[in-house]
Amino acid sequence: MAGSTYGVKIMKVCVLASGSKGNVTYVETNQHKLLLDIGTNVKYIKEKLLELEVLIDDIDMVFISHIHDDHIKALEQFIKKYHAKVYMTRGMIDELPAEHKIKTYDNLVLYDDDIYVDTLKVEVIKTSHDTKDSKGFILSECGKSVVYLTDTGYLNQKYFPKLRDKSVYLFESNHDIEMLINGSYPKWLKSRVVGPYGHLSNKDASLYLAKLVGVDTKKIILMHLSEHNNTPEAAMDTIHNVFKEYNVDFDDIKCASQKEKSEVITLWFKYYV
Repeated sequence: MAGSTYGVKIMKVCVLASGSKGNVTYVETNQHKLLLDIGTNVKYIKEKLLELEVLIDDIDMVFISHIHDDHIKALEQFIKKYHAKVYMTRGMIDELPAEHKIKTYDNLVLYDDDIYVDTLKVEVIKTSHDTKDSKGFILSECGKSVVYLTDTGYLNQKYFPKLRDKSVYLFESNHDIEMLINGSYPKWLKSRVVGPYGHLSNKDASLYLAKLVGVDTKKIILMHLSEHNNTPEAAMDTIHNVFKEYNVDFDDIKCASQKEKSEVITLWFKYYV
């Protein structure tokens, strides 16, 4: 007699906004509701969470990747009214103005290394961006995992072993090189974007992901697409071409949007009886 298959929800993931005007991602585990970055405004976040039937009051953790405005724009407004724990590094705090309200916030948690909260593990990845301190994250629970990697000029290969074969990749694919070179940005800004402390191009992101995706990978969402130097079509064409060149058989790929939330990705732990 055939057995039955059951599933237990482990994580839900939804990119609420992604781009140079603001970044925020919602992650739900069995015990926590959290945000990765908080770079839009509270009204927008509240509205998008309600579309997911989540109250902003229920957010109990916020993880900050770096202190550029498109990643922390709503932070002071948020902590005036809500009481989630906010995870930042000392380098991030030191780079903020002396009067920033996070410096006296009771629920600020400083981290230097990996973070453990109940059954959730948050591994910290050092990224390369033009700020004093910037991080990426790997969130793991019960064998399921989400990579959040944005705003980096390159990815250090020493992190490849821990980044391989994760369930979901939320991964920067900022610009198309030809569009950037031929675009209207001044020379200094073009140099910043393509430099080691800038942003990942479509090609670089695709090459990294070709080395990282594995049999357990369920979804890739390309993040932080430039509104001036990229299009979803260019990003998707690049990653499909690179995957084809490197014989990577994976096509469940989407692009995040600045103004609309992504689909909700649900990760299940399956067991058989």
